[in-house]
Order: sequence, then structure tokens, then C-alpha cells
Amino acid sequence: MLQRYLDAMARDSPAEPLVRELLGRAVCRLRALSTNLLHRSYPRLMRPPLNLQPDEMVGAVVERLIKAMRGFRPQTVRQFFALVNQHMRWELNDLARRLDEQPRAVELQDGLIPAYEDSDSDLSPDGRRMLEAIDDLPDEEKEVFSLVRIQGLTQTEVAEVLGVSVKTVQRRLNRSLILLASRLDDLAPGVPPGAGKST
Repeated sequence: MLQRYLDAMARDSPAEPLVRELLGRAVCRLRALSTNLLHRSYPRLMRPPLNLQPDEMVGAVVERLIKAMRGFRPQTVRQFFALVNQHMRWELNDLARRLDEQPRAVELQDGLIPAYEDSDSDLSPDGRRMLEAIDDLPDEEKEVFSLVRIQGLTQTEVAEVLGVSVKTVQRRLNRSLILLASRLDDLAPGVPPGAGKST
């Protein structure tokens, strides 16, 4: 279904109506992906002061995609999912960065009480390390990891999108997990702080 819209966009048809129709068809997938990303990786954005909800997230990402697809028209479902993943991460990272840059409000009458420091930052040093580790994966492993673990596609769906066997998807996913584990082994539960880091 998505491929049919992508094929039509590649022809001389007016692009923007087709883009909106394509995104309308994909909105259930976008909503599920937004919910998954918010709950797993950006829970703080769902709490005050932002109180971000998945539907708001979908609206912002759709606007980003409409603008992006004026200059770049994905030709395959694979390219479309890669574009969606990129813009969702950019939107969430921008929101988290702006939230982190806001000055913390402190009541004057409580001046003698230490301000509460919220350590649950979506852009903590460990969080940045995780994002960098994912970005540094080889292209094939990063693509499969993003589609399965971030976008929530099944391994069978990923195999169809990429035009490879399910075994190949499993192999690439396993390699991505091994590579991430080797780079982030000191973040595993029960590992003392500083363990696994070079001195």
C-alpha cells in the first residue's frame, strides 16, 4: 500500500496531496511508533511541564515530514521508514534539549532549601552515549536495529521492507546487539560506576 503512494509521488503527480495521503495511511504506524519512543526513551517529556502526548508528537512529525518530502521523495518503503525514524528522533531530541535548557524555577521563600535536581534527563551523558553507539553501528545493523527496536516492526515486516530473509534480519539484529553491548557494557545492571571504562 505505501509503495503505491511512493510510486505515484515519483511520477509527475502533484506531490503534496500525495504526501498527505501517504502520511494519513501511515498515521496508525506513526502513532504506535510515537507511543513506543515516548514510553521507552523519553518518558520525561510526557510529564510536566511539557505533558507531551503521542498524538501531539505525530502532528509535529507529520509537519516535519511534509517539509522534508518537498525536497526528497523516498522511492521505497525502506527509505520512507528511515526518513520517519530520523525525523522522530530529531523532534524528540529537540524537545528534550529545549526542556533541559529551561532554567529551573525556585521559590524565593524556599531559598534556604536546596533545589530538587531531576536526574531523569533524557539527554544525560549515558543517554548521549547510547544514541552515539546506535549511530555508530554499521549501516545494515543500524537499519535493522532502528526498524525492530525503535520503530517496532516485526522481524518478518522488516524482512519484507528490506527484501531479505528473516534469518538475515535476525543475524543483523544480533550483531547490532552484540556491538552495542560491547560499547555499553559498563551500563549493564549491577556493573559498578566506572567499570569497563578505560583509565
